[in-house]
Amino acid sequence: MITTDAAAYRAALPEGGRLLGLDVGTKTIGTALCDAGWSFASPAHLIKRTKFTADKADLVTLIGQQQVKGLVIGLPLNLDGSDSPRTQSTRAFARNMADLGLPIFLWDERWSTAAVERQMIAEDLSRAKRAERVDKLAASYILQGAIDALAAG
Repeated sequence: MITTDAAAYRAALPEGGRLLGLDVGTKTIGTALCDAGWSFASPAHLIKRTKFTADKADLVTLIGQQQVKGLVIGLPLNLDGSDSPRTQSTRAFARNMADLGLPIFLWDERWSTAAVERQMIAEDLSRAKRAERVDKLAASYILQGAIDALAAG
């Protein structure tokens, strides 16, 4: 199941469980995990993209190690809410992950990277430190937004 509907996603996971948030980029995949009660999200690993099969294998390992019950994937919509080429690529990524049998929630990530960048600049992190952390932190930001919406509904 792949959805953008919080109620449908919540219904697919009535017992809750750990979720894995993904910020899918062209060069990296930022990951984040949340607790089983969907209270807080934390940055996890950064996966350097290679071939999809290798990327998926890395994600499957993480899913198994962390007993993940569902995925939240950031959906990079245009500012007006319409799809872009990156949106289509992310939807294809989600379809390719669907055979894992986990529910997948596509969450609007339009402002995630900008918000994370602003926070790191406010913390006076160097450009190099920001570059190495931005995707994991964006995944955490995406996942936190999604679990906040899931808890509110």
